Amino acid sequence: MASKPIILLVSLLAIAIAASTAEAQLGIINIPGTVFCTINGNIGLNGIATPVFPNALVLLRCGGAVVANATTNGSGFFSIVLNPSPLPVSTVLSSCNLVVNTPLSTCNTTLPAVGRLLSPLQLVGTTLVGLLNVTNLVPAGFQLRLNLG
Repeated sequence: MASKPIILLVSLLAIAIAASTAEAQLGIINIPGTVFCTINGNIGLNGIATPVFPNALVLLRCGGAVVANATTNGSGFFSIVLNPSPLPVSTVLSSCNLVVNTPLSTCNTTLPAVGRLLSPLQLVGTTLVGLLNVTNLVPAGFQLRLNLG
């Protein structure tokens, strides 16, 4: 008879441990960045003042499909937050790119009206916020692409 309460206690402990492990694995993928109004969408060399690209539509494309988007603010900053459940970090890093879908000529008429800025992603690290694991990815470097196919 004494063994039933012990079995019940062990079972409850196992359930509690499993639940806390599942909670500890909750997470998000955070992709912040700044788009600059340049032929490569990056900041100028040697700290030269570089204008930003406000109101630009930034797409996260994975295997040709748009899975998320954001619009840059007045400082050229954007942030895309994803749930890693349908798209694990490894998939995002291997098959996704950021595409600035707004033509460069929108921020500077001397820049091309054709083509789009495209950047692969790179992992910069993870942080734990409470029980939430935040995986931080950033643009690896935008380049002008005439054909996104």
